[in-house]
Amino acid sequence: MKSVLLVSARLNKELLKLTTKDQITRDMTIDSILGKYPQKSQRIAQELSNAGLQCVGCQASTWETLEVGMLGHGYSDDEIESLLKTLNQVIEEKSDPTTISMTKRAAEKFKAILAADKKEGWALRFADKPGGCGGFEYVLDFSEKPTDNDETFNSQGVKIFVNRKMLQRLLGCEIDYLEGLMGSGFKVTNPNVKGSCSCGSSQSY
Repeated sequence: MKSVLLVSARLNKELLKLTTKDQITRDMTIDSILGKYPQKSQRIAQELSNAGLQCVGCQASTWETLEVGMLGHGYSDDEIESLLKTLNQVIEEKSDPTTISMTKRAAEKFKAILAADKKEGWALRFADKPGGCGGFEYVLDFSEKPTDNDETFNSQGVKIFVNRKMLQRLLGCEIDYLEGLMGSGFKVTNPNVKGSCSCGSSQSY
């Protein structure tokens, strides 16, 4: 009976390792989180800032563990677990690698901006350009008509124009809009990203 219990305990331990090895845990540093999930870096950085870790991006804070950083900001154990749940939901979200899309809230925000600028019906021009410490930065702008070099995507009632030369880097992106106490804005999840800067604002492929 004792041997059966020992085998069962070992199996449970191995299963726990399998279920947590790809998850964000409290003992991971902020730098390692952003490094492990560069394709989600903008979303992760935003959620960390929303949780009160507004110093994300400075060299000192990124070497702290998530737990130490939050305890240092006066947050409780329950609040740490709540943030971990949110971050792991972010990394588990799947994107469609065949298109470029927007979330409903991002589309609604973009349409509201168009209305305020009297540009109803215009499209979103989505691109990237060299810049930032990661290598490339995203560019979001208005565009009335596509060019001959553009590929057109439709998502949530919004047309998205992308230059075909950039498709290899941008195909599969999902554009979201997040609001928080430490800042709001459009955030991009890009499955093609291989690395990102410590603040999540620029990336490399």
